[in-house]
Amino acid sequence: MTDLENSMANRIAQIRSTLPDRVRLIAVSKTVGSERIQEAYRAGIRDFGESRIPESLQKQEELKDLTDITWHLIGHLQSNKAKKAIANFPWIHSVDSLKLAQQLNELAENLETKPKICLQVKIVPDPQKFGWRVPELLNDLPVLDRCDRLDIQGLMCIPPFGLNSEQTYEVFQQTAELADKIKQQDWSNLQMHHLSMGMSADYPLAIQAGATLIRLGTTLFGQRNP
Repeated sequence: MTDLENSMANRIAQIRSTLPDRVRLIAVSKTVGSERIQEAYRAGIRDFGESRIPESLQKQEELKDLTDITWHLIGHLQSNKAKKAIANFPWIHSVDSLKLAQQLNELAENLETKPKICLQVKIVPDPQKFGWRVPELLNDLPVLDRCDRLDIQGLMCIPPFGLNSEQTYEVFQQTAELADKIKQQDWSNLQMHHLSMGMSADYPLAIQAGATLIRLGTTLFGQRNP
């Protein structure tokens, strides 16, 4: 094991030692080469998050022998890439509109698959982020519940940049409360098992608010090019 690999393994072990059992660690591997992903894999990581589909498909091909990797799409999904997303990602965290959900549902039916998805929400207005505002999501729930080729697992959120710790925690807490509100209603397909929230800078706050899926990049791989 190289010094760099040993350092990553130590970081992963240290982070995992602090995580509650409910929390699943997703290594955000966008812009990271296959060699670094293999290092994280050897350190025990099996979940990897990608934002750019062409880049990810190349890595998926290079790492196809690692058959127990689960690939998560965490970046904004354009409608013209929806078919590739459905075909290559068991998890899609960034379903941010009813139109996209309906498109994915139709594609999943045609491809005879059932991806796990999270509905991306904007708890506070943020022109730089995609996602449902809360009233819009609540209004769309009956239609989403009929998207039975999607395994709707929960909610995903990304707080706006520039918030302090208290404000960031409030966003996470309100996301968790929204999931609880949805869970208490009588839906067939809206499970709300998971909260995908928390990145390198704020994941302890997300965990405190109830996160079950955290997305860590810089903390594991160091600073990278955008």
